[in-house]
Amino acid sequence: MVVQAHPSTHQFSLTKPLTNNIHPNHDTSIPVIDLSRPDEAITLSVEACREFGFFKVVNHGVGTGIVQDLEDEAERFFGLRDSEKEKACLASPFGYGNKRIGPNGDVGWVEYLLLSASREYVSRISNAVFPDDPERFRVATTSYIEAVKGMACRVLEMLAEGLKVGRKDAFSRMLKDEQSDSCFRLNHYPPCPETEEMQLSRLLGAKVIGFGEHTDPQIISILRSNNTEGLQILKSDGNWVSVPPDSHSFFVIVGDSLQVMTNGRFKSLKHRVLAEGSKSRMSMIYFGGPPPSEKIAPLASLMEEGEESLYEEFTWWEYKKAAYKSKLGENRLGMFKRDRH
Repeated sequence: MVVQAHPSTHQFSLTKPLTNNIHPNHDTSIPVIDLSRPDEAITLSVEACREFGFFKVVNHGVGTGIVQDLEDEAERFFGLRDSEKEKACLASPFGYGNKRIGPNGDVGWVEYLLLSASREYVSRISNAVFPDDPERFRVATTSYIEAVKGMACRVLEMLAEGLKVGRKDAFSRMLKDEQSDSCFRLNHYPPCPETEEMQLSRLLGAKVIGFGEHTDPQIISILRSNNTEGLQILKSDGNWVSVPPDSHSFFVIVGDSLQVMTNGRFKSLKHRVLAEGSKSRMSMIYFGGPPPSEKIAPLASLMEEGEESLYEEFTWWEYKKAAYKSKLGENRLGMFKRDRH
């Protein structure tokens, strides 16, 4: 079990007391896609991306040993002293972070390790943090990344087939490219301390924000967590709903880039994490990104006659720079919409 000292919660944001736009119960309508039934999965995944920008994947083919090995190594990392964890800070924006999320003032009840998804970078981090035994962390992390990357490509190829865009690899080729700018994050949300302030907040129905509301800028995100709840998604009706945790499954999240490439047919999902009072939450997310020079624009084969792009064309590098300059919850795609004026 990960143990760390807890600072005061005064500096952290709280959700508002429960109102009509925060649903306190689990959402049972979240789509579930069974990858062992490919024909059905193609249709249902496209529908899920149109309506939710989010779905749960079962029968995914990722071995339980791969998942457990990484969770064990994540616990080993977050159990280190802060001075040891900070050895992972080799190149901005990657490395270890504690409470501060990005450079623009966002904070959350979370500590994390953000990595480039490349084997070379994972090896460097492994050697820096665990010089006496780097292999365990390196093998566990690279094995997991390769497995979920494969799943992400499989899902993207199903979506391309369902959209009838012509090329099966229209989306997945960008993740498979040697220059793919994909990254990987391990998140640890410690239990919140039982202070008077926190007890009063809970009585009012408020919770500490672990990771504030945002969309993911990349093409697709593959998320998995332990069995501690906390993840919430914002539905199209404006309600926040809790996602039941399931450590045996994965969740697929549509990113901003995929929204642009489908010209708004798929919706990037706004989501957040609330800190649990008594339990530690661990999550791991693969963010499938395109190469920096890739032009992000609607696929020509998807556009109907007379249909115009909703967005100005931009490269992934341009969008990534804009994303890092903005606060977590800002509508980053708004800067690139054609009707923004």
